[in-house]
Amino acid sequence: MHNFKHIFLDLDRTLWDFEKNSTAELTYLFTKYQLQQKGISLVDEFIKIYKNINDQCWALYRENKLSKQELRSVRFLKTLDYFGIANDELAENIGLDYIANSPKRTALIEGCLELLDYLTPKYELHIITNGFEEVQHEKLLNSQINSYFNQIITSEAAGCKKPKTEIFNYALKNAGAQRAESVMIGDDLNTDIKGAVDFKMNAIYFNPNAKKHDFNLLGDVSHLLEITAIL
Repeated sequence: MHNFKHIFLDLDRTLWDFEKNSTAELTYLFTKYQLQQKGISLVDEFIKIYKNINDQCWALYRENKLSKQELRSVRFLKTLDYFGIANDELAENIGLDYIANSPKRTALIEGCLELLDYLTPKYELHIITNGFEEVQHEKLLNSQINSYFNQIITSEAAGCKKPKTEIFNYALKNAGAQRAESVMIGDDLNTDIKGAVDFKMNAIYFNPNAKKHDFNLLGDVSHLLEITAIL
């Protein structure tokens, strides 16, 4: 029988439904800024291209090759540029709106609240996220799950990003937790899972798309409520 006391969870795509919330916000912005009239015929195409560019920008951000400010503006600049729209001011406005509005959206991953209700009496819960400090706190507050968590560890506060071992060290220290009594739950194989494994911390991979991997883990689940059988 395990003796876990602390559970560290990722936020985006693990608890907060990033895909659903992002798609809803981008659809709204597509209409607000009349992008169809500016030459982008399909909202789905706009979202698909943005998401590809955004993923590339986040990869650069994690490697410290792009600053927070650059990330926020350049992803929409590059998206509009892809569609032949050269308009810095438009890209800036869409970027500012996206950052302001997205955290107000509150869709959670299926099973999120039930899982948190199940874990709370048994363990101390914490967040470890690479997302921006102010944005992540707002998401937790607006989706009314902030009260479940003791420590909210952001990469900005820690001064380093997952998968670096330093952020896990920082998280344990802040939570007053020992490695052997801690578990990481996350959806990202490279940041959450590899990070925890490299740190020699138990991990549960939330893996709804059944991605193949070679990690030896505490668990690999396709639905959040499957975690209740492990913990």
